[in-house]
Amino acid sequence: MPNKEGFSALFTYATEGIIVVNERGYLTMANPAAEKLFGYESGELLNIQLENLIPKRFTKSHQQYRNQYAHQPYARSMGIGMNLFALRKDGTEFPVEVSLSPFKTAEGNFVIAFIIDITIRKQTESALLKQKEELEKLNSELEKRVRHRTLILEEALHELERSREELSQLLEKEKEVNELKSRFVSMASHEFRTPLATILSSLNLVEKYGELNDRENQQRHILRIKSAINHMTDILNDMLSISKIEEGKIVVQKDWVNVVQLSQNIIQEIQPILKAGQVIHFHPAGQELAYIDPNIFITIVTNLLSNAIKFSPVNKPIYLNLNITDEQLTIVVKDEGMGIPEEDQSNLFNRFFRAKNVTNIQGTGLGLNIIARYVELLNGNITFESRLEQGTTFTIVIPNIIENA
Repeated sequence: MPNKEGFSALFTYATEGIIVVNERGYLTMANPAAEKLFGYESGELLNIQLENLIPKRFTKSHQQYRNQYAHQPYARSMGIGMNLFALRKDGTEFPVEVSLSPFKTAEGNFVIAFIIDITIRKQTESALLKQKEELEKLNSELEKRVRHRTLILEEALHELERSREELSQLLEKEKEVNELKSRFVSMASHEFRTPLATILSSLNLVEKYGELNDRENQQRHILRIKSAINHMTDILNDMLSISKIEEGKIVVQKDWVNVVQLSQNIIQEIQPILKAGQVIHFHPAGQELAYIDPNIFITIVTNLLSNAIKFSPVNKPIYLNLNITDEQLTIVVKDEGMGIPEEDQSNLFNRFFRAKNVTNIQGTGLGLNIIARYVELLNGNITFESRLEQGTTFTIVIPNIIENA
């Protein structure tokens, strides 16, 4: 049988409803099964708009879907696992499954749709679902009886599991505390040993040069003693800050602060610890006022600049950039120092952690942890980028808004 005749026979005698729709959404062909399905007489379906076969509550959305489909046509099935309804001529609705296949002729673009009435299937599924619900209800009643008998056992098991978890957490906490104690003792003994030795040796030399009336050398060693005391004071301040944060004793007191002027003051005060040839380049942008706790701001910027100075060689610049908008305050501190090894970067904000390339430089490993905790108190975030022997850039972003009480 020739292809044209074969298609005609298939179209005419198919038990599935078949319609062909042009790109404007009008039916150009409909087989007898489709006419019967929708309750139309022979030929009545031709040239009617597709939306006439769809319940009114779906016509608007269907037009949108049809337009989208016209731009990207592809073969697809509709209705499986969905509630898809069609509309008969007499206004009754019935559930359907539809398969779409686009094709193109010299007359334009068309879509052929195969439509199946799944009313019986839906009724069967509904009956099965009802039976399932009845069985589940019966099963639920049985489970309630069993549950009543095993309730005491379940509660005992739950209590036992909770006790086990609490014990595990306590053991883990104790392990963490012991580890922190060990690291603290190690850090403290190392960091205090050097300044104490400096003080003791310098005191002896101050006494010696006093007897020799050598004021220049005597003053030099007095300055060494002051520097060592300042270093120990910084260590104690770091420890005190960590303790206050851990105990929740830090009260954030925000106000509108001229952070540009405050930053200039910090830079001026930090000048004495700059190495030879080091210069801090300050670049503020945007407005001058930020809603922030000034003491926390000073601690954050001072610590970041101190680290940049400490871990940068002589004659290297250090950059402090501020950008203040109505929404946020951004603080960027950049150096061209030794950088942080990649394998150490994930631990950088941990307490007492020090990168392997700075063990010969004085430090407690608390500074960045304190900064991160303060940033967290301000509802901000801190990130960094670092490459060995190229330097490190820290970026802090803090909301510049008055939070609701």
